[in-house]
Amino acid sequence: MDDATVRDPVRRLLTASGRSDVPPFMVMDVMAAAARIEASGGHVIHMEVGQPAAPAPKTAMRAAHAAIEGGRIDYTSALGIPSLRERIARHYRETYRCEVDAARIVVTTGSSGAFILAFLALFEPGDRVAVTVPGYPPYRHILSALGCEAVLIETSSETRHALTGEALLAAHRQKPLKGVLIGSPANPTGTMMSREALTGLMLAAESAGIRFISDEIYHGLDYAFPAVTAAELSPDALVINSFSKYFCMTGWRVGWMVVPQPLVRPIERLQQNLAISVPTISQIAAEAAFEGRQEMEEVKRGYEENRGILIAGLPQAGLTKFLPADGAFYLYADVSDFTSDSLAFAKQMLEKAHVAATPGIDFDPVHGRSFIRLSYARSAEEMHEAVARIARWLR
Repeated sequence: MDDATVRDPVRRLLTASGRSDVPPFMVMDVMAAAARIEASGGHVIHMEVGQPAAPAPKTAMRAAHAAIEGGRIDYTSALGIPSLRERIARHYRETYRCEVDAARIVVTTGSSGAFILAFLALFEPGDRVAVTVPGYPPYRHILSALGCEAVLIETSSETRHALTGEALLAAHRQKPLKGVLIGSPANPTGTMMSREALTGLMLAAESAGIRFISDEIYHGLDYAFPAVTAAELSPDALVINSFSKYFCMTGWRVGWMVVPQPLVRPIERLQQNLAISVPTISQIAAEAAFEGRQEMEEVKRGYEENRGILIAGLPQAGLTKFLPADGAFYLYADVSDFTSDSLAFAKQMLEKAHVAATPGIDFDPVHGRSFIRLSYARSAEEMHEAVARIARWLR
């Protein structure tokens, strides 16, 4: 028997599963293309990735250093270090005037780990879960990998690109939904839901028996009005948050959930088996990060300045239409005057202007060909330079 005959069955054994056949998270591909330009000596302005340019708070850094110097770094409870869970509960009291029992808080490996735990705890394979478009791509990709069906509901300017109770119930009447996931402030639009809009949507979901998940990882980065947490409005909502955005701790991979009481033990069992626990150093740093809020507020003021630079400068550069930027650090810009292929547009802008942006089809497979997302989490100088480069290229 020759080697080829032996190897063929082995190759078949290594065929990837159907559930792994999810689309790429396109922003990571853009980052890789930008890195190739930089490796050849080019200077790219990174507006593709939702990552703060600022480092973690100094309080977090000091706490991490002290823990490392202290010696052993052991496993923690699967639900998280008790003092961190208590500190997160205190955050809800101080920020939202909302009482949340620390026993309902679960520390996770970033919001990504929280989505996996939440979806596994709430849904069965085949369940239909509503998400809005444009929206964060891994919502639907993770659901798909877990055997669920992401039901895309389009939003419009009439509702400021927020999901309404009417739209949710209309989709539910067509074919029953088991859950709905919303983000406010939203990625990629930067739009936010008012208290009235969020309350109405949650009441509609509750009336239909639709489980409600609120992605609040951009809370703290609100400019138009204060963000409202779903934890304040219902003990049955599952809330996801993270230290990545406001606290500038993307690579630390630490987030949290506020979960309905009946789900605490099921999620604890899942965490025990999938991860054992969240990295201890990251949890220690996260707890200390809350004491660095003054530093983070200064970073937020920088985002507000950058937001103003783009809102004023992009129309002069030729990009005249974009969605309201209430929060987060994104502008979702309409490029339909120039192209019907946002992927090609983003590639050309990277190659010609050395400005990296994410094509809208990453966020909306239906209408995203007319949009790109620009992150303004970098420096003011880079925002000015990006506007100038885009203007030269488009002319």
